[in-house]
Amino acid sequence: MKTNKRYLPLVATALVMASCSVKDKPFDAQGIISKMTTEQKARFVIGTGFASESEGNSPVIGETKSIVPGAAGTTYPLDSLGIPAIVLADGPAGLRIDTVRPNDKNRYYCTHFPIATLLACTWNQQLVEEVGKAMGNEVKEYGADVYLAPATNIHRNPLCGRNFEYFSEDPLVAGKTAAAYIKGVQSNGVGTSIKHFAVNNQESNRMNVDSRVSQRALREIYLKPFEIAVTEANPWTVMSSYNKINGQPASESKDLLTSILRDDWGYEGTVMTDWFAGYDGAKQVWAGNDMLQPGRQQQYKQILEGIKSGKLAEADLDRNVGRILTLIEKSPKYQGYKYSNKPDLKAHAAVTRQSATEGMVLLKNDGATLPLKKGTKKVALYGCTSYSFIAGGTGSGNVNHAYVVNLVDGFKNAGMQIDASLQPLYTKAIADGKESYKALLAEAAKKDSTVAKYAAFLPTPLPVEPAIPQNDLTQQAKNNDLAVVTIGRLSGEGSDRNATDFNLSKEETAMIKTVCDAYHALNKKVVVLLNIGGVIETASWKDMPDAILCAWQAGQEGGNSVVDILTGKEAPSGRLTMTFPVNYNDAYSSRNFPSDLKPSFSIFGDVKSNGKERNIDFTNYEEDIYVGYRYFDSFDKTVSYPFGYGLSYTTFTMGKPTVSMSSDNYTVTVEVKNAGKVEGKEVVQLYVSAPDSKQLNKPAKELKAYAKTGKLKPGQSETVTLTVPAISLASFNEAKSEWKVDAGKYEILLGNSSQNVQQKAEIDVKEMKKKVSNVLKPQSKLDLLHR
Repeated sequence: MKTNKRYLPLVATALVMASCSVKDKPFDAQGIISKMTTEQKARFVIGTGFASESEGNSPVIGETKSIVPGAAGTTYPLDSLGIPAIVLADGPAGLRIDTVRPNDKNRYYCTHFPIATLLACTWNQQLVEEVGKAMGNEVKEYGADVYLAPATNIHRNPLCGRNFEYFSEDPLVAGKTAAAYIKGVQSNGVGTSIKHFAVNNQESNRMNVDSRVSQRALREIYLKPFEIAVTEANPWTVMSSYNKINGQPASESKDLLTSILRDDWGYEGTVMTDWFAGYDGAKQVWAGNDMLQPGRQQQYKQILEGIKSGKLAEADLDRNVGRILTLIEKSPKYQGYKYSNKPDLKAHAAVTRQSATEGMVLLKNDGATLPLKKGTKKVALYGCTSYSFIAGGTGSGNVNHAYVVNLVDGFKNAGMQIDASLQPLYTKAIADGKESYKALLAEAAKKDSTVAKYAAFLPTPLPVEPAIPQNDLTQQAKNNDLAVVTIGRLSGEGSDRNATDFNLSKEETAMIKTVCDAYHALNKKVVVLLNIGGVIETASWKDMPDAILCAWQAGQEGGNSVVDILTGKEAPSGRLTMTFPVNYNDAYSSRNFPSDLKPSFSIFGDVKSNGKERNIDFTNYEEDIYVGYRYFDSFDKTVSYPFGYGLSYTTFTMGKPTVSMSSDNYTVTVEVKNAGKVEGKEVVQLYVSAPDSKQLNKPAKELKAYAKTGKLKPGQSETVTLTVPAISLASFNEAKSEWKVDAGKYEILLGNSSQNVQQKAEIDVKEMKKKVSNVLKPQSKLDLLHR
């Protein structure tokens, strides 16, 4: 890499600051600001990626980024004032930095942890916090200061390309999981950046699309997980999203970034843009978007012109500079931490392997097929993904890891024998698929020179599943004790999945059917594994196999984690944090989602639609508050697998609950007993059914608390305590811009899925109200769904 002399002083300053302790020096943010010129302030709130005057508006990442090669960016250093550049690095499934460095034979791998969806499906906040601690350790030991994670947007639609980075369709699960994640990471003394704030629920035209949503749905569904995480875990930074919200670009919305985030929620940290987000640097500063990343010359000019014209007050700029300085002060870089570049990757691999098992969801287990019987020794693996297991999604959520354990190695590590006759067939199919994609990229690059640049960020199409000759299949069924069929899906930043990707291909369906027919003819079992990042169709084929395990994308130890579950070394205890509909169109949001788009070669989501233009330029959230199970359960729509669902190797019973109230909280206790013959964990889910309201349409039920037991041995019981804040029973009244709890009798529903209620209780609730800012009103009429 060529050395740009203009950046040498910046690198030198940063290296000096990293090698000496400055934590004992008094830090006077206002004193520093008073010594800065307006030009310095304007540059300081912009990252180091903006171009020089002669380069116009094109982004050029500066040499400061080489502090940690491959990191997403840095803040702007102030050499003369002793303020270093701090490093911002991608997540959320692990730190994303380069593994190779110039003139350095060492390799700087990071641990690929399970995807966010899997972590949420553990329903175990303590476990998520422990995973966060391991992640944060790698952030700190590799010299980064702020980890650009977690991603906390709602699974509004099954086809969002980044659902694998998000937690749930439910705001409580998403918020609580995000809070635990943040606490774990930040316990290392490094920061997080909760993203993408807010209503970033599709990747198609993500830089410009207008999310048109009611104030009620905003407050109850899309902002609620951020509110929970911000108030409970205090992330160092918040990242504003690309999209518009009711006509306002998120990074330029004072309604969002000041009125809601700071005035309503009391947030005092730093706000940064997503990379290249927004249109007007002066408006971003005015709105309370403190840091503009990665930085463009155009933004610098806009800020200075805004101050010169009086449209932007210098006090607003000073405020933002102060917030960034406060962030830098507590960073490892400013504190003089001497990072090792040697995190304990072996220990973190163990964390990955164990945590992944707890988020895998057993969807079917007829005849106690699982755990596998001791006599099961010979296994035949079908499906390309069995041999090329998917650790996680693509884009900024990818991790440069050292290895991925596939199913072949996972079974071998458990002492089982894999049918070697199948491997050449799948090895060839995988190689052919790579060659086809390579040719496709080359052809696309002829039309667009940026294709090669962004190819590494984009999901690679999975190979077509090869057909297996019937004679070979019959022989394989005779030779083996078990068949495992793996279905894979890959998605990533910059593009959404389409309806074709939701359904199984004809080759995948044929593979499941022919394998099941051959093995069932000999009374042998077939297990289907789902190595996926988002929901797929299951209703049309789930009757065929004997067992189905949704393994998600489990990180680099995926093959080992799967086999740990299949063999019974670990019992499944994951529960779905989203609904699996029967058909894609059963999801009400499918009416307003770009499900017919062709894959794009751009990470910016600038694709063209095939007839649904409004879902590109704007998306109307017509389902309103009826997202996920709130819709399916309220409107009695049949689903394939409901929210909260998941099987175990044992059974549990739930005793009669007791309810008490104190300090504006309802406390519910219930005894859970392992009534089966295998050790296991249960997830207790508490839903509330509110009385009918004359003013506000209410869902049939809403999740208000949950808890996971410890490992219970057969016959063992545990008393679970769940706390429901009284204000959490409120709905948002748009007419008065307030949270309102209607007085009346509310029903407590306890169960282990939204559709499996086992115990009930009733509570008398008093009226409560809480006023908030009346902002972000829709600018166009929305045809909203009502019960």
